[in-house]
Amino acid sequence: QVQLVESGGGSVQAGGSLRLSCVASGSTFTRHCMGWFRQAPGKEREWVAIIYTGGGSTYYADSVKGRFTISQDNAKNTVYLQMNSLKPEDTAMYYCAADRWSGGCRIFVTDFDYWGQGTQVTVSS
Repeated sequence: QVQLVESGGGSVQAGGSLRLSCVASGSTFTRHCMGWFRQAPGKEREWVAIIYTGGGSTYYADSVKGRFTISQDNAKNTVYLQMNSLKPEDTAMYYCAADRWSGGCRIFVTDFDYWGQGTQVTVSS
């Protein structure tokens, strides 16, 4: 079993920044891709950013491209999401997820095998 624990959420004003962290622990396996997703009230969970842990390739949803940066520290089993220029529409619960599939990074919620409990991000105008 793999556990993912997110931290770093909070409340900020529009234009501010936050950095989310996701620490993985438990059974070791090759986590080919790690991702950040978010879910706002009344909306479906959507992908935000994905990183290929083997080579560091990154992928971003259009809504966050240029503002968010996903990165990893393999020695610490940690994935980060640096969020800059935050907007009220970024308000959501943010989740970390891990995908074991080795065929390339995917972006759909159903593709990911493990999920954290989430950390709340609230951006006020």
